[in-house]
Amino acid sequence: MSPTQLPDYGEVLAEVREVRRAGIVRLRELRLPVLAGMSAGSGESGSAQPHFPSIERLLRTAVAGLGGGTLQEAAEYSLGLARGTRDWPPADRRRRAAQVYGVSVERFRKHQELMVLGQVAEQLVRGRTAASLPGDGDGHDHGAVADDRAVRPPAPGGPPRRLAAGHRQVTVLVGGREHRLTLHVHAADLLRDIDVVVSPSNTHFALPEPYKSSVAASLRRAGAVRDPAGRVVEDRIRDELRAWTDRYAPRGLPVAPSTVAVTGAGALQEQGIRHIHHAAVAVPRPGTNDYDVQPADVTRAVTRVFALLAGSPGRTSVCLPLMGAGRGGLAPADSLAALWSGVEAELARGGDWDVHLLVRRPERADLVAELLTHPEGGRT
Repeated sequence: MSPTQLPDYGEVLAEVREVRRAGIVRLRELRLPVLAGMSAGSGESGSAQPHFPSIERLLRTAVAGLGGGTLQEAAEYSLGLARGTRDWPPADRRRRAAQVYGVSVERFRKHQELMVLGQVAEQLVRGRTAASLPGDGDGHDHGAVADDRAVRPPAPGGPPRRLAAGHRQVTVLVGGREHRLTLHVHAADLLRDIDVVVSPSNTHFALPEPYKSSVAASLRRAGAVRDPAGRVVEDRIRDELRAWTDRYAPRGLPVAPSTVAVTGAGALQEQGIRHIHHAAVAVPRPGTNDYDVQPADVTRAVTRVFALLAGSPGRTSVCLPLMGAGRGGLAPADSLAALWSGVEAELARGGDWDVHLLVRRPERADLVAELLTHPEGGRT
């Protein structure tokens, strides 16, 4: 990992979960490229080979940053960082962490565990963000977005470095006309003043927990109504989507792939977001935590989104993320190709839409811009 590149939260969380499964005692056996890069970037390791004691110190620092209480204690037991638990089997560590919260092992596994590990990953990302920002010596986080790149001041006489742009304009030629698209390079909950934001979903329209890192989780989290202390009062997007499924998909039956459900945007309305279009493109694989996403379903879902827009006067702008490029298993280029097939067809018909695309990492934005502006060379 480059010293100037911030880690992706989802990738960090995946490696933290891998450590939980194996335990600190087996750290040397694991392939942890992101954590190894973070430990090397912190100055603790100058070797090209992963330095496992540095990774352990990195994890201990992140857990210590949780501030004590049940959260830190559960994290220490989960990862085998608590005194005397280094060689405990994962089942024993999970059982002890569940006791911290006073819940069953199964409930802890389904609910609290991912929250605990997610907070460890968040601390790791924040630590990397603070280390990458120009500091004034106070040790505070100055508000950098985790998926942008923040850099240290250039060395004297060296070339100046720049932050990655959070928004880019991309001009494409469709049907003999030029169309200007806006490419957003940030988390979904930072979007503003867009009529419709598309949220990838599964065919059960089951939203992920709000502390997760996906587009759907980010929108659910930002759309919730909170009291002055930050506690959720109304989970509006979840509640509206449940009402939709109760009406159109009773008894918990899945919908057909490419189905699109429309809800309000909850608290995101304060940011100028009017509606969320939930696109069912991921089909759960029975007996696993994995999904299957077919490119054709992505294209059909995009086509359906535009059909709904056409039937709703006053809605002119839409933002689409790369669908299926996460746990769905599609390569980013394949996801974009499927998405663009639907967008291009609509624009070629004369649709005058304000189209926005959303990615979280600058390098993925580079790929999207390259594929859109040089489609022949980019897709070979």
